[in-house]
Amino acid sequence: MKQKGGMTMELSVISSNLLYASFFIYLLATFIFGATVKVSNEKTNHKVGNIGIGVTIVGFLTQIGYFVTRWFAAGHAPVSNLFEFMTFFGMMLVFGFIILFFIYRITLLGLFALPVALLVIAYASMFPTEISPLVPSLKSHWLYIHVTTAALGQAILAISFAAGLIYLIRQVNQEKATKRTRWLEFILFGLLCAVGYIAVGTTFGAVNYEATFEAPVNEQMTQITYEMPPIAGPADGELLTERAFGPLFETPGWMQGVNAPVKFNAILWSVFAGLVIYGVLRLLLRKRIAKSIQPLLKSASPRLVDEVSYRAVAIGFPVFTLGAIIFASIWAQEAWDRFWGWDPKEVWALITWLFYAAFLHLRLTRGWEGERSAWLAVIGFAIIMFNLLAVNLIISGLHSYA
Repeated sequence: MKQKGGMTMELSVISSNLLYASFFIYLLATFIFGATVKVSNEKTNHKVGNIGIGVTIVGFLTQIGYFVTRWFAAGHAPVSNLFEFMTFFGMMLVFGFIILFFIYRITLLGLFALPVALLVIAYASMFPTEISPLVPSLKSHWLYIHVTTAALGQAILAISFAAGLIYLIRQVNQEKATKRTRWLEFILFGLLCAVGYIAVGTTFGAVNYEATFEAPVNEQMTQITYEMPPIAGPADGELLTERAFGPLFETPGWMQGVNAPVKFNAILWSVFAGLVIYGVLRLLLRKRIAKSIQPLLKSASPRLVDEVSYRAVAIGFPVFTLGAIIFASIWAQEAWDRFWGWDPKEVWALITWLFYAAFLHLRLTRGWEGERSAWLAVIGFAIIMFNLLAVNLIISGLHSYA
């Protein structure tokens, strides 16, 4: 047993190192794709793009190494908690990018798709990374089938967001502030909130910050530990940690669960850090962020980028349908003796499915192309991320084990 435990620990360390390595390889590939922005010669651009996709593939193979070694260490597919699912989601996003790159050869797509994957993987590291046994409800072969195909479908759909964002920054008139420019800035601000959360979480994690409260949860006094300074404390909570930053106000009562105050506090830190980063960038750039990026995207073909956004949905939608709707229903029948319930996760999976079905309907029958299609791609990604994060973290349901 000792030998087995030692092997598990060794594989776990190797797995973590491979994940870190893949993250930095993706980061290097992002810089390489970024270099194509300044390359005007088409032949040179093509060569630099080939280097970028080559480095991306190396990173992808490295992350597959992470996935396989963690699988052996855990004894089951590593998609059973939010850390594992998000890292797998990031890996599938890179996989979707690689496929679409070889079809369309758009180097700028790497400059937008890979940072999204990097944010997803970095965000995953904010959740507990320890390997733990499967809970009884997850001990099924449907864990592999349902979760992996659903993640692959969502990841390919996320590529449509990257392409849609390129289109919008490239095409929306930035000469004066309008409703469209404000919404575009809000999208970029949302991405900066994710960056801010990662930065804050990493900083306080590095100094092992903790603040513990005692508060009534389900009529029992429970200790709740914060890993970031508590802006919002638990309702009727008493701070036990000496010399810790005290909460400014209490968590809303409608947020239920032991960890609800901690989750709400994380959201507040994300927004606060996002505002700080956005404010600093605006001071440095002296103009809107989208307006600063726009000149770098002149080489992008709006027609081709629009086509990529549509194709990503055309490919990702049936995969998502298979994994998140059909396979999920079969597993629900096996696990809970019913194909469909109104669990929050199921409801938001249905909302996601209906949205992308409407996307394809409007595109194919109403001619919604170009900017309107790009806005839909961005909204769709927001729905996916709400389903992945808010539904898992905030709304209680049968899928709350994630």
